[in-house]
Amino acid sequence: MIYMDAASTAPPRQEVLDLVTPLLTSNYGNPASLHELGHQAKRASDWARAQVADHLGVDESEIYFTSGGTEADNTAVIGAALANPRGKVVVTSSIEHPAVLEACAYLVQFHGFTHRMIPVGRNGIVDMDAANDLIDEHVAVLSVMAVNNEVGTIQPIKELASLAHAAGALMHTDAVQAAGWLDVALLATHVDALSISGHKIGALKGSGVLYFSNRHRLVPLLHGGGQQGGVRSGTENPAAAVGIARALQLGAEQREASVGDSYSKYLIERITKEVNAIAPGLVELTGDPEQRIGGIVSFVFPRTAGETVLIELERRGVLCSSGSACSAGSTEPSAVLTAMGYEEELAHTAVRLSFTRSTKENEISQVASAVVATIKSLVS
Repeated sequence: MIYMDAASTAPPRQEVLDLVTPLLTSNYGNPASLHELGHQAKRASDWARAQVADHLGVDESEIYFTSGGTEADNTAVIGAALANPRGKVVVTSSIEHPAVLEACAYLVQFHGFTHRMIPVGRNGIVDMDAANDLIDEHVAVLSVMAVNNEVGTIQPIKELASLAHAAGALMHTDAVQAAGWLDVALLATHVDALSISGHKIGALKGSGVLYFSNRHRLVPLLHGGGQQGGVRSGTENPAAAVGIARALQLGAEQREASVGDSYSKYLIERITKEVNAIAPGLVELTGDPEQRIGGIVSFVFPRTAGETVLIELERRGVLCSSGSACSAGSTEPSAVLTAMGYEEELAHTAVRLSFTRSTKENEISQVASAVVATIKSLVS
């Protein structure tokens, strides 16, 4: 089987497992305990915090370990909005992850906020003219993901952050899909808050990071023992923290070596050419053809059903998805694609191929062959 669903969850890196296993077996102490096992755990957590802070180019006091990207997104959006309500307005793009959209819905329902959404074009990039109109002195938080999780489109975070800061708003970006493919340290220089999920980059499920600038106030979502400066109470998880720190290091090394950067281009060119040779107009790439990361490629295939394509691809040894795993089991079409202007029937035919920088070149070639053979079998 060839795994092409890394945007849902990436395989854990062996280097990460080797590093965290002792923290789960022998060095299992509570970092708050005063005995030697506690000290060992505390040193591990401190090392992880220092490594992540160095990776992002921020202060250690601005790093908070969370249970994942969802908690990091919720903490940033809700915590920042409640700490600085201003005109009680939050702004996002129309294609954000549910962790951001539902956080905004909570603010609307229980705290009287207004949620404004910036539309996107068919390429999945936000409309900057609309953003300029929607971001004003009433906005508390602007949250736009760095990379869309379904189509891989890269958003103009620097320009959006400039609009937010000019209006006096806090800028948050969900960098869950960006980590490992883009320079997240560069992203961090433009924004006030940034979220990362461990299991998207080869670390453990249930691990995440929130960078939140000391320049801004933050209302905690969790209350308890006052760990992590009182911002994120709860017993710290050294294994999760160390794992995500190591995964970020490894991802940066591969990014600098340009490993896997050409794979998406190969998939796009070959699948588009060979499927359209079967019948013109039988495939369409979703997302912008240029402003995209190398690890996500998504197509819609008119005259097919996405679920059938997935089943046939698995039969041919390729594991992939139709979009976000967070909407698994839903019969509704992709909210991202419909927001991008795709009709519901066409959105139902979406297939997403997502992979890591550790994916092999011969595997990419086999995937392309499997996709072409699958579509040919379904429309002939």
